[in-house]
Amino acid sequence: MCGRYTITVTVEELMARFGLFDAPGIPYHRPKYNVAPGQMVLAVVNDGRNNRIGELKWGLIPEWAKEESVGAKMLNARAETAADKPAYRIPLRRKRCLIPADGFYEWKREGGLKQPMRIRLKDGGLFAMAGLYDTWLSPDGRRVSTCTVLTTAPNPLVADIHDRMPVILRREDEAFWLDRQVQDPADLLSLLWAYPAAEMEAYPVSQLVGNVRNDSPQLIEPIVPPDSPVQEGWLL
Repeated sequence: MCGRYTITVTVEELMARFGLFDAPGIPYHRPKYNVAPGQMVLAVVNDGRNNRIGELKWGLIPEWAKEESVGAKMLNARAETAADKPAYRIPLRRKRCLIPADGFYEWKREGGLKQPMRIRLKDGGLFAMAGLYDTWLSPDGRRVSTCTVLTTAPNPLVADIHDRMPVILRREDEAFWLDRQVQDPADLLSLLWAYPAAEMEAYPVSQLVGNVRNDSPQLIEPIVPPDSPVQEGWLL
């Protein structure tokens, strides 16, 4: 699954990367080093003319859900089955978004321990995770807009760490993913593959990332775990 990620850039960098200079209502943003489920996260959608950015709660609540708590179980959606699942098939056709990030965390098992790893593009740049969103109306009339991150089978780099990875869209596919006119699941699912391992790197980070209350630049600093061999693709 994808359960933690980073977005350490400025709002100006976000606007430039996703073409948001004319977008109204840019939410307040500061660099985040430990984005976690249940938090409000930045997401990019297209209104039919321009890209727009806003905040969604991480953990999708389908519009037909009876309880808000179901969102805690829908942090990720498997790309392979998204077109068939009741919670995801309509959002896949009509409610797609980009979730900007510049890295994500997974935990690698080493003996009896789990070592947190930060995984990113080799150039350290922003990327877009494929997301779905929905809006739920609570019994007391609140509108709650939520999202989920699509995942896929991992590339060889991530496979050494975890058995799933977020779908990172190729930059040239982002506009197609956001295009509201595109509703054929087959066309959309053709984009949902593992990002090339050759363009990514991973490195070990502090155990402090395990606590969602920790959110500082220290979390993304590389460390050398004791008695741990350096592996191909690791940045140290």
